[in-house]
Amino acid sequence: MLTVLSVAQITSGIGTAVGLSLSSLVVAQLSGSVTISGLAGTATVLGAALLALPTAKASGRGGRRSGLALAYGCALLGCVIAVTAITVRSWPLLLVGLVLFGSASAGSLASRYSATDLSPPGHAARHLSWVVWASTIGSVAGPNLAEPAERLGRALGLAPNTGPFALALVTFAVALAVITLGLRPDPLLLARSIAASSPAGPATAAPSLPTAEPAAEPAAEPAAVPAKGRKGTLSTAWRVLRETRTASRALVAIAVSHTAMVSIMSMTPVHLDHGGATYSIIGIVISLHIAGMYILSPVVGWLADRIGRVRVLVLGMGLLLAAAVLAGGAGEEDVARVTAGLALLGVGWSCGLIAGSAMLSEAVRLEHRPAVQGLSDLLMNVCGAAGTVIAGVIVGTLSYGVLGAVVAVMVAITGAWLVLRGA
Repeated sequence: MLTVLSVAQITSGIGTAVGLSLSSLVVAQLSGSVTISGLAGTATVLGAALLALPTAKASGRGGRRSGLALAYGCALLGCVIAVTAITVRSWPLLLVGLVLFGSASAGSLASRYSATDLSPPGHAARHLSWVVWASTIGSVAGPNLAEPAERLGRALGLAPNTGPFALALVTFAVALAVITLGLRPDPLLLARSIAASSPAGPATAAPSLPTAEPAAEPAAEPAAVPAKGRKGTLSTAWRVLRETRTASRALVAIAVSHTAMVSIMSMTPVHLDHGGATYSIIGIVISLHIAGMYILSPVVGWLADRIGRVRVLVLGMGLLLAAAVLAGGAGEEDVARVTAGLALLGVGWSCGLIAGSAMLSEAVRLEHRPAVQGLSDLLMNVCGAAGTVIAGVIVGTLSYGVLGAVVAVMVAITGAWLVLRGA
């Protein structure tokens, strides 16, 4: 199961990265406006947020395979619309395509939760972290494939700038096929079946599984739960969060970690550009930041299982605090200090995402997990989008240093709150 999810994560990650690497530039060329080009990133984040709950709802009804297939299918459709929009030179249509394109991110986020459905007790964070780590390959390889994809697209007679989206279309199709054909038995449906047959009954929060997956799979996959019998609604998710303080703390930690990360990361290129840094230097800084986000994921997952989720969340807030102080206090020409801050920022985000996601999953009853997980991803993306907008206002009216101070205060308060609340 982890192999299937990781392969899908790698292929979809390539498609997401290769498409995003040129989306803003293509929108700028079609619209003739740098201001409008910023809507490209907004559209993809919006798409990830909008598809979070439908993906969760589909998972709740028909299993993880249904939810992931919906996300990657929508992303594939988004690529078709993007290629068409660029061909007819319509930037509004391209933004529509980018909204659907963003559903690949919703699928990527949902994949990490799929890895926890059959995790043995005490291994959820480790299993989740390996799927997150798989994103490293796509994130690094994707942007480097943009130019070869464009050359190939032109050789095949495609319109200029459509090659990367054509490649993304292929990678999303591969991810869809991998999930549809390979994710059998469905982890969520199998977990429900195990929980229903256990002495504790179907209300068990997590199935009690052996450390290794069973050698023999069931002859037939457990049936999906009818929509009428499932409470995978937004109102149910909110109710569960209100009743489960541990899940609420996990969701807050995830949202704060993501908001802190995207706020500083999004404004760092602007800060460095003011100091005269070249695009190559900026690219290296962002690449090291992305490496910090993903490459240590297995270590973070092992640590979260070993010493506890709350301790790793507090550690993450401490790393985010250090990152905000380092980067925020750096001058426009102090590339080394900014780079160190951005690397720490990525690792702090990894701690928040992995430990928080594992904590959220384990705190919620199996029947309610997809809805609560979907709400978590929705709020995470909404907070990230809001953080980007607010960060732009702060840097535009005040300074990058003030942004660092604001983020430092936010994560410090959250860290103290987690310590006081305890496990």
